[in-house]
Amino acid sequence: MKFNLTNHNSTRNRIMNYIIKYFISTSIIILLSGCYGDKQTDYESSDTSIKEWLSLDGKGKHIVLISGDEEYRSEEALPQLAKILSVRHGYKCTVLFAQNPEEPGVVDPNYLHNIPGLDQLVNADLMIIFTRFRALPDDQMKFIDEYLKNGKPVIGIRTSTHAFHFKEDDISNYRHYGNYYNGEDEWNGGFGRLVLGEKWIAHHGNHGNQSTRGITAEGAENHTILNGIGEGEIWGPTDVYKVRLPLPATAKAVVLGQTVERESEMDESDPRLGMRPTDRVLPGLIKRKNAEGVEIDVDQNNPMIPIAWTNSYQIPGGRQGKSFGTTIGASVDLLEEGTRRMMINAVFWCLGDEVPAKANVDIVGTYNPTRFAFREDSYWDEKNLVISDME
Repeated sequence: MKFNLTNHNSTRNRIMNYIIKYFISTSIIILLSGCYGDKQTDYESSDTSIKEWLSLDGKGKHIVLISGDEEYRSEEALPQLAKILSVRHGYKCTVLFAQNPEEPGVVDPNYLHNIPGLDQLVNADLMIIFTRFRALPDDQMKFIDEYLKNGKPVIGIRTSTHAFHFKEDDISNYRHYGNYYNGEDEWNGGFGRLVLGEKWIAHHGNHGNQSTRGITAEGAENHTILNGIGEGEIWGPTDVYKVRLPLPATAKAVVLGQTVERESEMDESDPRLGMRPTDRVLPGLIKRKNAEGVEIDVDQNNPMIPIAWTNSYQIPGGRQGKSFGTTIGASVDLLEEGTRRMMINAVFWCLGDEVPAKANVDIVGTYNPTRFAFREDSYWDEKNLVISDME
């Protein structure tokens, strides 16, 4: 139908055309729903042009990967991990994303209160979580809580040590999941401490200036999570996170993080910021304040801090389960074969499947991760990262 309005080029008339067409199409839908019973809901739910999560087929066990961080590009890392797990190893994978409910199907890492599709955890065999300071509504948190009560396995990546954060004025039945929860119960330290083995403490390395090289922890030399990985092959331009020592009695270190200096100039156009896996210079002594506030000389590599560990967890009222926590794993970290292999091996280990001697962790498709950084809302508005385009 063509509407012949005066001055076709004016903004006002373009808006009027849109309004007229909208009301006509809406009226048709309402009329059809009246003729065919409760068909309007069916019509809306069958609109496959809006996909709120990424589904990858496989005949194996079901893995749900939950992204949602503002800095380390989990929305890039987890789809690539899912593709490797699905294409190379046959697992069924579902990747979830943070989204503003006003723009369903468009990734918005800065929106802290909505990750559609968490009900997929009901039938999941493994949860991989890579979120940061989320404050999800109860009707979404309940699926995570029920999953953990069933004692199912968990892999937590980088910011998942502080996966959740609820403010004082937030109304939630799951405040105890927050990183800063300090109640006198098992949940002290939140999800990170209880389920993974540690919460967010601080940066140990110089963020954006020092990289991390993985060194096998004493006693973990034969751990299957390290199958096919040579010494030093786990590397990433993200720095080491601080982890309190010793780890909880339920946790065992698998990989320690050696702090390494950048040998080239800072390059903000480079996803690795000028750092390279060939960098070998170790930092000298630095000044840091001790628990009493006194400045002392500190060797960042003595002792080395765990960057990957296993843990046995049990939330109140739930069954015992196991987890694998790692503070490396930003999207740029996954450019390294050794780092990817550790992640894939951890999946096999968590699921109780045999870990290959050297798993196929080849990149699937094109993978060009962006550097880690916080981004303004305008960046995401312009990027317009549509989930259906990721397939």
